[in-house]
Amino acid sequence: MLIKYIETAMHQATYELLEDGTFYGRIPDCQGVWANAETLEACRDELQEVLEGWILLGLQLGHQLPVLDDIDLSFKKEAA
Repeated sequence: MLIKYIETAMHQATYELLEDGTFYGRIPDCQGVWANAETLEACRDELQEVLEGWILLGLQLGHQLPVLDDIDLSFKKEAA
């Protein structure tokens, strides 16, 4: 499920060639997940690393992560 979530998020990524010749990438539904690198391939790699760290930190802190293509990584507390 985690791998599918990462793949889905990466398919939603947008990339832009900046005036300085570097590439900027971001995942719109994942606030704060962005990368900047010299090549498109390096930008994709860096973006995935940032995404993975963002997911792990979000889960550790109990943040509500966005649901992507019906994949929900958020923990649900069961009623006592």
